[in-house]
Amino acid sequence: MDWLRETGDGDLLLTLHIQPNARRTEFCGLHGEALKLRLAAPPVDGKANAALLAFIADFCALPKGAVTLASGAGSRAKRVRIQGGDPALRARLAALA
Repeated sequence: MDWLRETGDGDLLLTLHIQPNARRTEFCGLHGEALKLRLAAPPVDGKANAALLAFIADFCALPKGAVTLASGAGSRAKRVRIQGGDPALRARLAALA
């Protein structure tokens, strides 16, 4: 899977395509080589990025500090790093596509 990678230090790196201002926040399959995520937050003043990180932390049952934006702060194409991605979490994420 190109959108889900493990880094050398054991973290997970997600490649996402974000659709802001959606009706609700949800994963919705693949978009090219990225996992598409509809996001209910508007892309204003970093609200969408904050909502994205909170949603992924909640989905992964991890503290908010374990999920960071690696790249794409002002873009729909984003890369998110998840610290401490165990095999069970990797399998749960892989099942989204």
